[in-house]
Amino acid sequence: MSPTRSPHADVASPSGRAPVPGRVAEVRAGLATVLPAAVAIACTGATFGVLVVQSGLPWWWAPLCQAVVFAGSLEFVLVGLAVASAPLGTVALTALLVNSRHVFYALSFPLDRVHGRLARLYSIHTLTDEAYALTATPAARTWSGTRILTIQAALQVSWVAGGLLGVGLGSLLPPEVPGLGFAFTALFVVLAMDAHRATGSLPFPLVAAACATAAAVWAPHDMLLVAMVAYVCVLLGVWGTAGLRAGRRGPVLADEGGARVVLTGGGKHRAAATDAAVPDAAGTRSTGDEGGPAPGNPDGDRDEHRGGPRV
Repeated sequence: MSPTRSPHADVASPSGRAPVPGRVAEVRAGLATVLPAAVAIACTGATFGVLVVQSGLPWWWAPLCQAVVFAGSLEFVLVGLAVASAPLGTVALTALLVNSRHVFYALSFPLDRVHGRLARLYSIHTLTDEAYALTATPAARTWSGTRILTIQAALQVSWVAGGLLGVGLGSLLPPEVPGLGFAFTALFVVLAMDAHRATGSLPFPLVAAACATAAAVWAPHDMLLVAMVAYVCVLLGVWGTAGLRAGRRGPVLADEGGARVVLTGGGKHRAAATDAAVPDAAGTRSTGDEGGPAPGNPDGDRDEHRGGPRV
């Protein structure tokens, strides 16, 4: 007798290669991923609610702005503009400058994993700094749209809920709480640390810090926009250089036994993953191994199975 299969078991994909997680499992995975950031977002949203009440604006202004605008740093700026009765042109220009960084988020955000027109529109609307930081990891390229939307929706709900809490507590707190303004900055520091742990790349964070420092010195009024443009230019330069180097080596076909298999004019050859290929006295190419022929090829210079010199 075959064992009874649970109705909540994963459903096999049409190709039969691997099981596809159920939607409930993906929602749970998204909630587990977003929980720490959601708690921080709720606390920051509470500070926004306090700011709205203490600025003399109606209490409903906080949840309405948080749900419709949903851009944390811009919302704090909008409170000051609303109190000062700033013209619409000033508000529009400020929103463009503050949120211009979202243009660069689209370069690596896994929007292709989200299916459906309405789902994509909602994902675009809720693409915040925190959502981008949580979904910009290499692992997120394989996440389902359900998990990504769960992360974004949880962040928005936490933001609005925190704002409502702040509205209720606004009349009980003093006008200024020392250190409360640093909460938003501390959140981004933690997200940057998590992103570094996920990628393990040290040079790129240092390049980003250098771009930010240079922009702060030479363009303090447009520091964020200038820094991000400079950083993207550096990334494009690195990507282009890597592409040129790969073109000189030939297209990589596969990795076999720790060595690259490349396609050159003489046929299919193997190249050591770390040792540079150098010409020997006979004019053939060697991987730099000393003391005899390469392992697996006792007959000498040529690879009898691949019909060409070893590179």
